[in-house]
Amino acid sequence: MTDCIRFILNGEDIALSSVDPTETLLDFLRLRRQLTGTKEGCAEGDCGACTVLVGRLRGGKLCYETVNACIRFVGSLHATHVVTVEHLAAVDGSLHPVQQALVDCHGSQCGFCTPGFVMSLYGLWLSSSNPSRPEIEKALQGNLCRCTGYEPIVKAAEQVAHARPSALFDPLERDRANIMARLWNLQNRDTITVSKEGRRLVVPGTLAALADILAAEPEATIVAGATDVGLWVTKQMRLLSPVVFVNHLTELQGIETDEIGITLGSGVTYTQALGTLGAEIPALGRLIDRIGGQQVRNMGTIGGNIANGSPIGDMPPALIALGATVKLRSASGVRMLPLEEFFIDYGKQDRRAGEFVERIHIPRLAQENRFAVYKISKRRDEDISTLCGAFRLELDDENVVTGIRIAFGGMAATPKRARAVEAALHGRPWTESAIAEAREAFERDFTPLTDWRASAEYRRLTAKNLLTRFFLETSGTPQELMRFATGEV
Repeated sequence: MTDCIRFILNGEDIALSSVDPTETLLDFLRLRRQLTGTKEGCAEGDCGACTVLVGRLRGGKLCYETVNACIRFVGSLHATHVVTVEHLAAVDGSLHPVQQALVDCHGSQCGFCTPGFVMSLYGLWLSSSNPSRPEIEKALQGNLCRCTGYEPIVKAAEQVAHARPSALFDPLERDRANIMARLWNLQNRDTITVSKEGRRLVVPGTLAALADILAAEPEATIVAGATDVGLWVTKQMRLLSPVVFVNHLTELQGIETDEIGITLGSGVTYTQALGTLGAEIPALGRLIDRIGGQQVRNMGTIGGNIANGSPIGDMPPALIALGATVKLRSASGVRMLPLEEFFIDYGKQDRRAGEFVERIHIPRLAQENRFAVYKISKRRDEDISTLCGAFRLELDDENVVTGIRIAFGGMAATPKRARAVEAALHGRPWTESAIAEAREAFERDFTPLTDWRASAEYRRLTAKNLLTRFFLETSGTPQELMRFATGEV
């Protein structure tokens, strides 16, 4: 065991032997290091003013991703390279091409959000020399600005895309080999334990070590991406201890596909999963593109979204409709569980003492199956679901329903199947009259709540309308779709 968190900050080696388990990277940068270019706007991973890059060795390569420093804990940074806006300019003060483009295109007014935009554009600049406008807009999903209207910022991204001065100018290209060597020297399989004022954080070196730690301390808080736990700290002011960080465990980051289906390690982030899930199940790819901003997708994990058990989590309804199962592991063994059975009640999951979610298995979607998932939210991007509905349908040659699974989030205390609706449709022809009758079964399946996102009445009506939408999209003519879109049906 060791007692020190080590990482690289811009060009400096950092070693911390005293760290609060919930100290955020933002506070560390601003309060401990006086790197005040990184701003606090929302403290919940929404506005992007705190955006920095975090690089990590992955598959023999050094990969950088934008993250929200306001909800990223220092304890999760071992063996990483943290890059802030101060690192971009040259020693003589010359601006980086990304920064200069924002100046040239008048992409800054009050300036508060500008460093975060710079870092998001820099992350895009590093990964693509010819981004399309949709790719630029996607890279900026997680950054909010009250002044410019975004067009000058998008123009700056377009202008700088091909600006590639000597590699010696860009700090990450210039020092890549050196940074990789230094990060490689920080890799280890030892468990790290650090404490401050009686509160502890633990970074297990292996999956077996994680199981042993949780067996000894089953009440420990497991943190992967911190996109939700971060808000426990910044908004609810919770004092957590011990905190066990797992975002570095490569054993939890595997993605496997075969004729049976797709298996994801619970530590796979949305960004890592997007390529495979988007190719295998396009509707899931479209859903992931609407989860948070790019920074959140780079941090948040599929397993964390499940283990957190939120009734409005985006992924569980889709995964339940697909028939996913979870593999739970502890020091005493493993067990498999249908995902729909994992959720017991609000804030309560079938996770025994010492257990953690190790893997998620998604059965392969048969070619003849129809599948769709619909997320309803006040904003299209970067917003929590008001409700989310997922539908999987199988029809025989006579257009009769031989299999159907429907699941919703935001309609009950847990993500939940619409079993009465399924029963009303199973064995019946897939017709408008069958859908009309099945809509009434929603009253038996769900008793939604009224909150600031939507009324119970809105949720019930929207759930019914999503069933009608799915029917029209899987069997309707363009004229019927237009009738639905204009409110005639």
